[in-house]
Amino acid sequence: MLCVLMLSTVAVMSVDLGSEWMKVAIVKPGVPMEIALNKESRRKTPVAVCLKENERLFGDNALGMSVKNPKFVYRHLQSLLGKKHDNPQVAIYQKRFPEHKLVKDEIRGTVLFRNSEEMEYSPEELLGMVLNYSRALAQDFAEQPIKDAVITVPAFFNQAERRAVLQAAQMAGVKVLQLINDNTAVALNYGVFRRKDINSTAQNIMFYDMGSGSTTATIVTYQTVKTKESGTQPQLQIRGVGFDRSLGGFEMELRLRDHLAKLFNEQKKTPKDVRENHRAMAKLLKEAQRLKTVLSANADFMAQVEGLMEDIDFKAKVTRVEFEDLCADLFEKVPGPVHEALSSAEMSLDEIEQVILVGGATRVPKVQEVLLKAVGKEELGKNINADEAGAMGAVYQAAALSKAFKVKPFLVREAAVFPIQVEFTRETEEEDGSKSLKHNKRVLFQRMAPYPQRKVITFNRYTDDFAFYINYGDLSFLSEDDLSVFGSFNLTTVQLSGVGSSFQKHIDAESKGIKAHFNMDESGVLLLDRVKLGNTISSLFGGGSSEPSTNVTEPVQEEVHPEAGKEQEEQGQKEEAANQEEKLEPQETPPQEEEAAPTQEKTEGEPVDTKADPQVGARFRWLLHQIWDASGLSCCGMLQDLTDRDLEKHEREKTLNSLEAFIFETQDKMYQEEYQAVVSEEEKEEITAKLSEASAWLDEEGYSATTKELREKLQELRKLCKAVFFRVEERKKWPDRLVALDNMLNQSSFFLRGARSIPEDDQIFTDVELKTLEKVINETTTWKNDTVAEQEKRSPTERPVLLSKDIEAKLSLLDREVNYLLNKAKFAKPKAKPKNNSTTTPPKSSSKANSSQTEDKVIPPEETKDQEGNDEVRPGEEPPIKEPAGQNTDSSSPSQLEDETATTGMFFIATTLLCVND
Repeated sequence: MLCVLMLSTVAVMSVDLGSEWMKVAIVKPGVPMEIALNKESRRKTPVAVCLKENERLFGDNALGMSVKNPKFVYRHLQSLLGKKHDNPQVAIYQKRFPEHKLVKDEIRGTVLFRNSEEMEYSPEELLGMVLNYSRALAQDFAEQPIKDAVITVPAFFNQAERRAVLQAAQMAGVKVLQLINDNTAVALNYGVFRRKDINSTAQNIMFYDMGSGSTTATIVTYQTVKTKESGTQPQLQIRGVGFDRSLGGFEMELRLRDHLAKLFNEQKKTPKDVRENHRAMAKLLKEAQRLKTVLSANADFMAQVEGLMEDIDFKAKVTRVEFEDLCADLFEKVPGPVHEALSSAEMSLDEIEQVILVGGATRVPKVQEVLLKAVGKEELGKNINADEAGAMGAVYQAAALSKAFKVKPFLVREAAVFPIQVEFTRETEEEDGSKSLKHNKRVLFQRMAPYPQRKVITFNRYTDDFAFYINYGDLSFLSEDDLSVFGSFNLTTVQLSGVGSSFQKHIDAESKGIKAHFNMDESGVLLLDRVKLGNTISSLFGGGSSEPSTNVTEPVQEEVHPEAGKEQEEQGQKEEAANQEEKLEPQETPPQEEEAAPTQEKTEGEPVDTKADPQVGARFRWLLHQIWDASGLSCCGMLQDLTDRDLEKHEREKTLNSLEAFIFETQDKMYQEEYQAVVSEEEKEEITAKLSEASAWLDEEGYSATTKELREKLQELRKLCKAVFFRVEERKKWPDRLVALDNMLNQSSFFLRGARSIPEDDQIFTDVELKTLEKVINETTTWKNDTVAEQEKRSPTERPVLLSKDIEAKLSLLDREVNYLLNKAKFAKPKAKPKNNSTTTPPKSSSKANSSQTEDKVIPPEETKDQEGNDEVRPGEEPPIKEPAGQNTDSSSPSQLEDETATTGMFFIATTLLCVND
């Protein structure tokens, strides 16, 4: 399946950031890939934040507050990212959530949530809070700090929306390894668990993802490719993408909510319109969400809300047929993304092997029915976790990008959904000598162009300062609704200065054009890396290459990404050919700000400056500069202040809970038998009085007390009860500690007797070592007997003299002495014994008969056989021990008795070793 090799102890995370829910996954040493549970032990968390006075709540807690105080709960923020205040999507959001007050950011022209007269929050700031919370969830689950993350975004996010997510992550202190398209993350998760099924034959899979806020259909091709670095590896390539920003489960829930409101009004239980009550509508929305889920499995259901408005309960029956009628136009839009994905991939349904469902809204039966009919397959694939596939695919990518882990390679080729082009105007001379302005367009990235990728465009005919525009290309494939919410088509305007003066100072040098270097990175974000003069002139400046340029006009030059193949090269050739045909009529670029100017590049000699036109700056400038220059730093400081305030609140609540628990538990302990046995009447009265006083203080003043006051009160009570608790704990430890000490004394004495039974010639221990052990045993025994006797004379209410720490010290000393001798015995070498000489004169005490018998025993060695007469012992077997020459084998000699005694002593030592180890 997959292999994760941990190289260090640094964890990484992924955030599958949906419009309504987010799923967080982690990779850490010992945990290859796992969904991080939130504080409610759930696997998904609502993307919601509640900001009310000094209270800040997230996830399920924030969602719970949306029923009580909907105006302070912010959710479904994804649709507002990177949007101007006059964008139609802002008006749609305001209609869905009328309780919020949306105002214009006068500096950036975007939208702000006005929480109060003093506090306003941008969608990026609120999303930053949510991402910071997701990081906290991941850290709690991983039990270690986490900073690096891969975050999913919809494939249809444009440059402004992607940069908004990056800014939110930066405010949250999250280092984004990559923004991965959610459809790509799902495809990666599908592929890594089926890598054995991927071969050189291309397999085309369509993933149909209907979530809460939008729907995306993606065509992915799986096959193995050869790479220089790691040989043949599996690869996924995004071939086609179709989407609908407005088709999702949330729109279905809103229609159910409005239907329930209509039914309540028709019951005429109150003259007021429930739709004008924000709190009541929030309750109905919550019930509508439950209703949609239940109707997916049942034909009808009784919706009910207690105390909907003016303490009036609401109950009404809703059928699945009614639900499908309410959303009939939405179900008609289900096939749209499929056809769009096929069109962008230039493929037919016959080439698609399987259509796999992703996203929670695909569980609606009518969605599956319409989709199945549209794709013409026998069945829809449901062999993937529709909720968690995105998070798991993203965390696999996080592990692959992190330096802390090594995973099996799985190549990913993303695709840019929106084309991007460069536009510029230059003066041309006609045949009659007249001059005119010609508007030119050069495509940088076509629709579905793979990325990451770098490209270079060369301006050959400019010798003076000029400007060019970076815009989106042909977006005619988008619907009118999508175009209306897309935003500005202009990304940035780049004004180059210093060009004319450089050419004038180097008039004799050969010009090779001005090169603009573009980079679409792994996150799908377009960057203008640098702009510089080319070849000979740049070499005069001390940079660039001296190789001649083969470009005559201004075609796009590609620097193919290492993972790109022939298809990318062919696509670049098509782009180059298309760029020669300037069929589009010149058009004025709208003066809207969308991107920042490229950074200034200095070379030796005369620099070529690049800057944004202050009248026309665009998306890069707006996102990179205006946010940070105007409010970025204050935002980061404000978010840090909110985080510090949350930590302080959490610490206060923790201290308050500890104080309450200590009071309650100690009051109960004063009546437990083990505590009554060691506490005097005076102590009990004092402790009980102090506890009652602290409890009353909590009821009257404690809940407004600071963390410091609460902590001091807790420390005071703990100090008062410390002596009583100590006596109880010591009495609990005595039995086990004393039994352990007795066992150790017995084992040590047993060892000492065994060691002293070893004959002097075989003794491995010195007399000092044995006497030292004997001294420790005797002193420990005397201490134990005396201390236990002294303790028995003392009152239980007095401080004990028999302490568990002293018993443990005696145990440690005995254990150290015995282990020292055991280790010495373990590595001791047996002493060499002097060999008996047959010519040596026997002792005077020996008889003549014995002497004669010894001489008869001196015979040449014979072939060794066992008792059954087998052959000589084979190699690898232990040979039998030979009898020493001159030794009487019929009776026990003194040396044999000594050997037996030594063996008995070593047996005692070995037995003691086993006992001690046990």
